[in-house]
Amino acid sequence: MKEKTKTVKIAAVTPKIRLGDIDFNLAACIKEVERAASLGVRILAFPELTLTGATCGDLFCNSALTERAERALQEFASATRELDVLSLIGLPASIECGIYSVTAAVYRGKLLALVPKAELEVEEERFFDTPGGIREKIRFAGFDIAFPASCIIDAPWNPRFKISIGTDIALPHKVRVAVCQRTVPAVLGESRRTADFAKSLSLVIEAAHIFVSAGIGESTTDAVYSAHNMIADRGAILAEAVPFAEDNLIMADIEIAAKKPLGEPNFDGGVFGGGNGVLPKNPFLPTDKEEQREACLEALEIQAQALAARVERSYSKTMVIGVSGGLDSTLSLLVAARAADILGRERSCIVGVTMPCFGTTKRTRSNAEKLSEALGISFRTVDITASVRQHLSDIGHDGVTPDVTYENAQARERTQVLMDISNMTGGLVVGTGDLSELVLGWATYNGDHMSMYATNASVPKTMVRRIVEVYSEKAREDGSPVADILDDILKTPVSPELLPPKDGEIAQCTEQLVGPYELHDFFIYCTLYLNFSPRQTYAAACESFRGVYEKTTVLSWLRVFIKRFFSQQFKRSCMPDGPKVSCISVSPRGGLRMPSDISAAVWQGELEEIEKEEK
Repeated sequence: MKEKTKTVKIAAVTPKIRLGDIDFNLAACIKEVERAASLGVRILAFPELTLTGATCGDLFCNSALTERAERALQEFASATRELDVLSLIGLPASIECGIYSVTAAVYRGKLLALVPKAELEVEEERFFDTPGGIREKIRFAGFDIAFPASCIIDAPWNPRFKISIGTDIALPHKVRVAVCQRTVPAVLGESRRTADFAKSLSLVIEAAHIFVSAGIGESTTDAVYSAHNMIADRGAILAEAVPFAEDNLIMADIEIAAKKPLGEPNFDGGVFGGGNGVLPKNPFLPTDKEEQREACLEALEIQAQALAARVERSYSKTMVIGVSGGLDSTLSLLVAARAADILGRERSCIVGVTMPCFGTTKRTRSNAEKLSEALGISFRTVDITASVRQHLSDIGHDGVTPDVTYENAQARERTQVLMDISNMTGGLVVGTGDLSELVLGWATYNGDHMSMYATNASVPKTMVRRIVEVYSEKAREDGSPVADILDDILKTPVSPELLPPKDGEIAQCTEQLVGPYELHDFFIYCTLYLNFSPRQTYAAACESFRGVYEKTTVLSWLRVFIKRFFSQQFKRSCMPDGPKVSCISVSPRGGLRMPSDISAAVWQGELEEIEKEEK
């Protein structure tokens, strides 16, 4: 039948799923198709692997999951046979000797095509392969169908209206709609990059693009997914879902025949856009103050959404945090407060625990208590001095010599206290350690190194500071007393407070021992995000910090960075779960694959060459 309308309503939706619960996910998908049909939608795109969830890992190889997913597709087709909607839904498919991530095109009770993904857009390895040429018809979900199908399919109501599964830059111009199903973590700056990419791609290819992303229900082991869906056409965003929104159905009417452009292409370089060739001192955040403020609030929201999901799925009644009055635990506390709000719980479900010992100062202890009170959380003081003295005595330590045993005994005792309180309250210990500490190995193994969920694990120290500053600014605008407390915490030197104070003041300043965090964070960005060699990192740092640090200073701290980064990998190999927030994660499950016993000789040799050249 000849198509009479000049426009087609297209849509994308990410239903709230339960990872691996196919019955629940199937019901959610059917409900969304019914809703879309009532709104006049003709094409509805779901995320990749919707029926199972995209983050099942090795379980995709288990026949129980794939067989149930295949039956679920058949049930989906049957349940939507009366609806005039072309559904594009993802699932794992076990076909012959392979397991594939496929998109099923379903219309009025029939399976029109089974399209394997041409390119996986996730960081971790999967057990899916892209099959070769067209095979004989296979039997799948009760249908006889060719596999693999072409990535371009015809709209069942108009064969001239072409739809592509994927975003191949070489698409023929006859394609009117391209569907991109993504499983991309909600890291800082990703929403902006995706929007720019969507606009530019839709203009270049001259096709409308549906970007549909994984969201609520996916694993939060190492990342969080925001369901940031959008529809772009000819250089303009026509519809966009708010990240983490409960209802993320977006719709747009597109013309059957594309005409003049609606916008202009916009390809930015780097994480937050291009520059003058010199990296900013803090490359993890935008240089524009207003954009920086928005990015910090976005980072805190990503952390909070991830923590809220983990608390809910682990059936935890409380969130237990060691509150020291320092920057890292302050950020974790702010994140937990927001997570409680997301979950609709009283903030008293957060248990803040301060554990004074040999190095605790009045200032940090007071700030920990005042901040906890201002945020409305439960607060406990557990003095661990006697416990640590007893432990040191038990192992034959004199309890006076301020060596590494003296320091680490305090950190491990604090972790034990937090873990036991979490057991008593049916809770979850929220970690406080940040990305900078993990990369440098500045954490006590099985002490502050360990938690049940590490919310700051992908946030470098300089970003931690800026997020707290932005929170303080916002609190001041709202007239909250939290602002003054945060301001004093921001002025407090960074310290683990494991050595006795001198005249009541902090005696152990971290940056005097391992170096300035602004330099180390710069080194982290260059090494792990840009994959720079030591020579390239050194040159970039000297240029960016010109007039701030002498070249000899940069080189000396770069040497410390290389040594610690390589020697401390064993701590990162068993780090707890935590969300990817910045562009860098050092999780061994996909963020950083690096053996603990690798030699740093090549990198150290290059540093020695630089040192000789500078003399």
